[in-house]
Amino acid sequence: MKKIILKNILTITGAVVVAIAGFFYWKFIGCSNGACYMQSNPVRMTLYGALMGVLILNMFKPTINQQQHEK
Repeated sequence: MKKIILKNILTITGAVVVAIAGFFYWKFIGCSNGACYMQSNPVRMTLYGALMGVLILNMFKPTINQQQHEK
């Protein structure tokens, strides 16, 4: 378990940090009248933030070439 967490620490950190940012976006800026689908619900906005954090920070994850993997 510890090995998996250490291998994916950037992804986990991104998900947590941007999920918190998504919640604060809903809290301070979000749609107050409920007409906005994503911004009117704190759960949706937090999950959307976590998803965006994972996707964005996975771009910075180092990749292994096929030749390096075979060695």
